[in-house]
Amino acid sequence: MENLGDDDVPKAELRYKERRELADGSILQATIWEVPAPVPPSQHGLKYSLVYIVNGIRVVGYDNERGKGDHRHYGPREEPYSFTTPEQLMADFLADVRAAGGNV
Repeated sequence: MENLGDDDVPKAELRYKERRELADGSILQATIWEVPAPVPPSQHGLKYSLVYIVNGIRVVGYDNERGKGDHRHYGPREEPYSFTTPEQLMADFLADVRAAGGNV
């Protein structure tokens, strides 16, 4: 990772960012950062946020918020998510979007 700034501390590096508006007006948005240290309690070096929004409401979401670790939102439910790879993360997210009626 590249050091940025005067403090010579490694910074987060953007690895993937996409925002798509689907034909029905729903929104898919994904952002994945490589971070110099895991976001506790996650054990990997990525910080991510993936969301599927319909009519302004989050229907599906995956993230690893500090203090919560890897988890997913599906409708009103929030549950732990077992992160393995960025590719599997995207596959699981898109599968949930399809299951929720998203045409991706």
